[in-house]
Amino acid sequence: MRIRGAGSHKIPTDIKNRGIQLRVFDFDNTIYDGESGMDLFLHFLRLDTKGVFKYIPKFFEGFLKYKKGVITIDEVINKYGAFLKEYCDNFADSMEKEFERFWDLNEHKIKSFYLNIHNEDDVIVSACPESLLKIICDRLEIKNYICSKVNFSTGEIQQICYKDKKVSLFKEKYGDVMIDEFYTDSVSDMPMIDISRNAYMVSGEDIRIVKKDGIMLERIAN
Repeated sequence: MRIRGAGSHKIPTDIKNRGIQLRVFDFDNTIYDGESGMDLFLHFLRLDTKGVFKYIPKFFEGFLKYKKGVITIDEVINKYGAFLKEYCDNFADSMEKEFERFWDLNEHKIKSFYLNIHNEDDVIVSACPESLLKIICDRLEIKNYICSKVNFSTGEIQQICYKDKKVSLFKEKYGDVMIDEFYTDSVSDMPMIDISRNAYMVSGEDIRIVKKDGIMLERIAN
């Protein structure tokens, strides 16, 4: 089912004063079933197999090294960013249309648990690029999101929202407001868990509480 919204993403800075419970969600593998970046890569691979094929070795090399912690996100940008810039030149005029098409094909991967509990005051904090995330947030009537920023016209990576950077970007919008509930699938979000009163680990449609009223209930690790 497709749900459309107004598309605004202004952060309600007075949320604490209004007494609204502040719930924050990671995106990939938390409310989205999979890695949206990987799915987007596969989308373009199907669309332009010949054009994308030559980037596959470098893409997976960078992706695996990053996931294993061998290189930092800054090193990924410095070493592999040029490939993104080069490829984006091929789709400069149709990128936005392809993002819409991507969500037409992949919106069904938004998890049922989130569809059942989502609220317009929820905040998504994700490494997903804004050009991609905004579309699905608009469809789900989610007004508030903090994310990475990539200029897909040029391939320039302008902002990465990941690990400690999620916290600094969150505080730029909200100040030192305590998060009431934070949902994630990964220990890499420990910095966000640290500033949350309650935290939940998500695996598929299963959710378990790992922090309650400021106290960690279990040790979480890779």
